[in-house]
Formats: sequence, C-alpha cells, structure tokens
Amino acid sequence: MSELLNIIRGRKSVRTFDGRKLSEADLNELKNYAAEITNPFDVPVRFVFLDAGEHGLSSPVLSGEKLYVAGIVRKMPCADVAFGYAFERFVLHAQAMGIGTTWIGGTMKRELFEKAAALGEGERMPIISPLGYPAGKKSVRETLMRKGVGADSRMPAETLFFDGAFGKPLGGQQAQDLAELIEMVRWAPSAVNKQPWRIILKDGQAHFYEKQDKGYVSDATGDLQRIDVGIALCHFVMGLEEMGKKPQVHVSDPGITVPEHVEYAASVRFDF
Repeated sequence: MSELLNIIRGRKSVRTFDGRKLSEADLNELKNYAAEITNPFDVPVRFVFLDAGEHGLSSPVLSGEKLYVAGIVRKMPCADVAFGYAFERFVLHAQAMGIGTTWIGGTMKRELFEKAAALGEGERMPIISPLGYPAGKKSVRETLMRKGVGADSRMPAETLFFDGAFGKPLGGQQAQDLAELIEMVRWAPSAVNKQPWRIILKDGQAHFYEKQDKGYVSDATGDLQRIDVGIALCHFVMGLEEMGKKPQVHVSDPGITVPEHVEYAASVRFDF
C-alpha cells in the first residue's frame, strides 16, 4: 500500500479529543502548510485558525476540542470543487501529523464562526473542522454517528468508475493499472457518506461528475456534494503526483451523455 493510500485509509473523522491544545510546533506547521495550499482552478481559498475559548465556539457533535480551522472561499466559478480540493489537502496533512479533523458544514452556530473568521463580502465559509489530538476512546455519540452513516463502508469501484460512458463499469487491464488510484478515490470522505462522484475514463482523461441529491445546496455552504467531488479529485491528483505523474486539471465538458441529476465538474489529463 502506498504512503498516500495508507494516510487516506487511516484517516477517520474525529469528534472526541483529549482536551490538549496543539503544540506550538504542530500549530505553526499547519499554518505554514495552509498558507501554501493551491488548487488547479486558481480559486483563492484561505484558512483561518480559531481558538474555541477565545471566540466561544463549539459544536454539539464534538468534545474536548480547543481549536478550529475555517475554510473561506470567494463565490465564483469552480469555487466548490476548488474548496473541496484545497481543504482535503489540509486535512490529509493534518492526518499525517497525527492531528484529528472532521468536516462540519451544519452542526455549529454558523453566525458565530463566520464572525470569528471575519467573513468578507462575496465570501462563504462552507466547512469548519476541529483540530486536536484524538482521545484514546471514542464517545458513544461518535460511535453511533459513524454507524448511522455507514462511515466505514464505501461503494464498489464499478459504481463509481466507468469506461468511456455511463453504464459501462471500468474493468480489465485499465482497472488493474489504476487499482490504487481507484481505492484512493473510493475512500474519500463525503457528506453523510453519499460518495456523489462519478468518473468516466476516456481517451487518456478522467472526467469527474457530480451525482446530485436534494438538500445539499445553500447560499451559506455552496454545493456540498460538489465540494465532495473536489475531495475525490484531490485524491486522484495527489495519487498521480505520488506516482511521479504530472496530471493536468481543466474544465471542458466532453459532452458525454449523462443520466438525470448528474452534472459535469472537471477533467484530468494524465499519462499512465
């Protein structure tokens, strides 16, 4: 198993923390890393670190957290996919450091977080995450939440990846060659574990689509499922980079016929 796949598979949402503040060294590393994160869409995404006690911040699904990070993005084309891509890079870096995170888009007093993060005109704060060291044991509430959304299961590859057209699952040698990349994408986190990404491989490109469900779009968060597609895209691109490839992300709808409620998001050119 590659180092990146090991990090992806090892990362779980953490909602129960041990109550310690992050060390100064760990906090500085996270801040420095966040300041350098870019995305293929050139959409500005900024990270704001918020002391829970100083700003009176909390979430009913968490315990023991002392620090949060808020992700802020401008309202512009490709903002949702870019946000998911950038925030997941941060989350995976935190995981590699042994720091717990969980994506939170609704279970908090949003107005307090937006005020603390100094949300500007034309910006939105889709997601916040606690940052801390995981407790030795999960709370009963956390265990039940994970069980309720099936957090430890994923759809099979044939439901997510297709060969040239929807309805034709990817198979054969191509599926074998891309096995680790497919696993990286399969194990991407998503809102309520819906896994709304669908990928068509065609002519040396991977075309990413959003399978839309009702109830995941608002002015405050943007399109949460499109953010999820950005997370899956991040895993795919990072996986290619780990293999020494140079993937090129672009937005140009290939015109492939899609089912109802499926919408194109982005494409990746890659040499494999």
